[in-house]
Amino acid sequence: MAGHPLRSTGGLASGWRLQLPLFAGAYLLYAAGRYLTIGDYHGAVRHADLIVDAERMLGIAVERSVQQALQGTAWLGLLNHLYLAAQLVAVPATLVWLYLRAPHGYRRLRNVVLATWLLSLPVYALFPVAPPRLADPGMVDTITAQTGFALDSKLTTALYNPLAAVPSLHAGFALAVGVAIARHARTLLPRLLGALWPAAIAIAVVATGNHFVLDIAAGIIATLAGLGLSLGVERLTTERRTQPAGRPRRRVPREVADGAAA
Repeated sequence: MAGHPLRSTGGLASGWRLQLPLFAGAYLLYAAGRYLTIGDYHGAVRHADLIVDAERMLGIAVERSVQQALQGTAWLGLLNHLYLAAQLVAVPATLVWLYLRAPHGYRRLRNVVLATWLLSLPVYALFPVAPPRLADPGMVDTITAQTGFALDSKLTTALYNPLAAVPSLHAGFALAVGVAIARHARTLLPRLLGALWPAAIAIAVVATGNHFVLDIAAGIIATLAGLGLSLGVERLTTERRTQPAGRPRRRVPREVADGAAA
């Protein structure tokens, strides 16, 4: 009878009692870092204006058009809830599912999330960016207006950095989650949902006024960089584990040593 997959995988042998504190501690450090690196609002709006100028030059400044096209439709209500679920539900649920179903996939997604958090913090500190809902008077905060979840309340803004639009980890983690589901699901429907998830969240972050299009690109780049960092660390760790130990020094009998000294 085959052993439980978690027991047969060295990195996960310690079980959820290690994994939960690991993620809780990492997220608290990440959230504290984001909160402590909140930039100046006016500077964040100026950075947002730079992004808008770049998008206009590239012909991709579509945030207001997307939101206006979806206003008053059931699709926008769905996108509001997808935005809220992307980080609060989808990421942890996928990690739990992978932990039980595919330990190697769990380890890979876990490491990507942790590495991407680490890489993103300096960007939030050095280049704070206001989201469209705060930088563009023509954009509506649809989450606050339509869901009852107030992104602008004192309680909510005490828990996150509202001027951390770049990179969009909603978009980056949606890509990582979608790839993980599509790769490890055993039936067609969840594979299709995994393939569609990144695009759905990309639309959601724009339609709700929370990210610019270039924020999405930055989020994907950050997540790919997190993947590269995690793979590099994983490779070094594997090499150290598999590297043969050095040859033990041959003990010289005391009598021989004394004779040589004489």
